[in-house]
Amino acid sequence: MSDTFTITDLAGEFKITPRTIRFYEDKHLLQPSRQGLSRVYSRRDRARLQLILRGKRLGFSLAEIKEMLDLYDLGDGQVEQLRLTLKRSQQRLAELERQRRDVNEAIRELKDGIVVLERALAVKGVNGHQQ
Repeated sequence: MSDTFTITDLAGEFKITPRTIRFYEDKHLLQPSRQGLSRVYSRRDRARLQLILRGKRLGFSLAEIKEMLDLYDLGDGQVEQLRLTLKRSQQRLAELERQRRDVNEAIRELKDGIVVLERALAVKGVNGHQQ
C-alpha cells in the first residue's frame, strides 16, 4: 500500500465521490497536503476517511465523528478518544434498540390491523388481497 493517495484513489477505494471527500475537507475532518493544485492524502487521512464513513453508517453525526477523531491527537494515548467513542457508541446502540422496538411494535400493529381489515372484507364477501 502506498504512503500517499489521490482523491481519485480514495474515492474509488471507498466507492464515494470526490465531492464527498471535498465535503469532509470543508468540514475539517480531512486535511490533505497539496502538491500544486492536487490534493495528497496520507495514510492517516485514509484511516480518518474510513472512520468517518463507518461513523456515518452507524448513524453518528459529522460533529460527533469530528469530536471523536479530534481527540486522537490529545496526547493521552487515545484514552479520552476511547472513552468518548465508547460513550457515544453505547448511546447510539440504545437509540437503535429503541427504534427497533418501535418498528417491531408498528409491524405488530399493522399485522393486527390487516387481519381485522381482511376479516371485515370477508364478512362482506370481498377478497381483501389485491393483485
